[in-house]
Amino acid sequence: MSDDQQAITEDQWHQAARIWDYHQLHHQPRPADAAIGLGSHDLGVATHAAGLYRAGLFPTLVFTGGNSPTTVDVFPRGEAVHFREHAIELGVPTEAILLEPNAGNTGQNITLSREALAAAGITPTTVLLVCKPYMERRSYATARRLWPDVEFLCASEPLEFDDYLKSIGDEKLVLDMLVGDLQRIIEYPKLGFAVDQEVPADVRDAYESLVQDGFTSRLITM
Repeated sequence: MSDDQQAITEDQWHQAARIWDYHQLHHQPRPADAAIGLGSHDLGVATHAAGLYRAGLFPTLVFTGGNSPTTVDVFPRGEAVHFREHAIELGVPTEAILLEPNAGNTGQNITLSREALAAAGITPTTVLLVCKPYMERRSYATARRLWPDVEFLCASEPLEFDDYLKSIGDEKLVLDMLVGDLQRIIEYPKLGFAVDQEVPADVRDAYESLVQDGFTSRLITM
């Protein structure tokens, strides 16, 4: 951990773990017409998507994402481009991958991936969303709002919270992301960006606690 990466307390860990558990939907992956790999700072998304492709769960994989402040230094050519290259290294055929390099948020991930699939002559009825573990619920809620006639399932690397923190190597970044995604789950349905998701009281309490502790860099201004 570098000097500017904040170590978290035991209480903050427990609050974050509660939010982490809430974010995951625990869907059982099953065959789908296509998959969408959502770009992010986490290359594990591409790794997991490649594994699901090799397991025969879908014939076509869209990687979507341009850049954000948390990814531009890590993936200078864009999230989707780097994810595609990684998946090819892991054995996914080039012809099985569609590239969507422009999306700047989750709504655009879904909308532009839908357009990419349509341009390839693919009109899926089932889509597997492959994303970071703590982005499952928000991705699902967004996709259900923007593409309601498709059945969506979510998949992410099967990592425990501690293991994920170690894999990213920046505890504050992960907690900021957990908090930011939960704020969007709460607020985006009011703006028409996502379907409503029930947030239990203990999860809201954990959110408020971490906001008070300063894990706020990914919050949006409402």
